[in-house]
Amino acid sequence: MASGDHYFSPAPESEVNLRPFTARLAGQTYELVTANGIFSPERIDMGTRVLLDHVPSAPPGGNLLDLGCGWGPLALTLALESPHATVWAVDVNNRALDVVRRNAQKLGLTNVNPVTPDNVPADVQFTTIWSNPPIRVGKNELHGILEQWLPRLEPGSDAWLVVQRNLGSDSLHRWIQATLPELTTTRVGTSKGYRVLRARAHD
Repeated sequence: MASGDHYFSPAPESEVNLRPFTARLAGQTYELVTANGIFSPERIDMGTRVLLDHVPSAPPGGNLLDLGCGWGPLALTLALESPHATVWAVDVNNRALDVVRRNAQKLGLTNVNPVTPDNVPADVQFTTIWSNPPIRVGKNELHGILEQWLPRLEPGSDAWLVVQRNLGSDSLHRWIQATLPELTTTRVGTSKGYRVLRARAHD
């Protein structure tokens, strides 16, 4: 990446370099495209793999959210598993959103909406949220992101988050419990240095 480029930059400064790669999603191997200047551009990162190992099957319908989508492994999995649902792939990085759009097109998926956070209508509620949240944006920024999106779960629905243990998964768990009491937050798995948290909206 160019100096000043981060995967959470809205517009990476480096010249875009699209290239092919293969990834296994929803039990199948697909030919996809990736680019520089986005999160984990060469592979499904370990945290996302751990999350995918722990989440149940995606809900068959409704609005499903991949929060901090990167090149889209979670959003594309949601869309492949639930062709009748609407999948919101949300990221601040416009290059990542362009890559998600290209990959959805390559897979023939018409139910993926790659958008920046302010382009999700305020009245949309989610049947599930899957997220490998951007821990490295800093604690205050991360808390603001989760306070914005987790309360938008439909009653009885779950958010699934994966966080590295050494980057504060347990303190984040406590913070969600204290700050968002309308959610019941539990730790559902630990693998390869990551924790998976489930936050369930009360009925």
